[in-house]
Amino acid sequence: MKLSRADRRLLNELQLDATRSQSELAELAGMSRTSIWRRIREFEQAGLIERQVVLLNPKIAGFNIQVLLLVAMTEHTDENRQSFERHVSLLPEVTECFSVSGERDYVLHVLVKDMDSYNDFLNAQILKHSAVRSASSTFVLRRVKYSTALPLKD
Repeated sequence: MKLSRADRRLLNELQLDATRSQSELAELAGMSRTSIWRRIREFEQAGLIERQVVLLNPKIAGFNIQVLLLVAMTEHTDENRQSFERHVSLLPEVTECFSVSGERDYVLHVLVKDMDSYNDFLNAQILKHSAVRSASSTFVLRRVKYSTALPLKD
């Protein structure tokens, strides 16, 4: 999708705060309110804007443990991959799942309330899955940077 400079300004502003009014966005992006409305609808229809959400603070919500969980599969078959990916997609503790290259096959970002919850999750939901050979946990000490914004250049 070809983005104009004004489009990039609009998208950058939306990524910072999607609750702004069309008038505010128009001023910040240097566009008319009508253009703002039209471009947002076009971005949604094209799939560039997937959805609008509220981002919660995990600590304040009671999720005190964040884990980067590296998972290795027993075999690299389509059946194993699809089974594991379907399984993980249903686990609310997993906020992100990446298929990766290297020694491990997947990296999962996991949020849980406490260590007991993580132990239960790991043993019951991950290690018992038939496609999983092994898993390795790296515990997040603190979040240094967090952004959901794509680095669009203005």
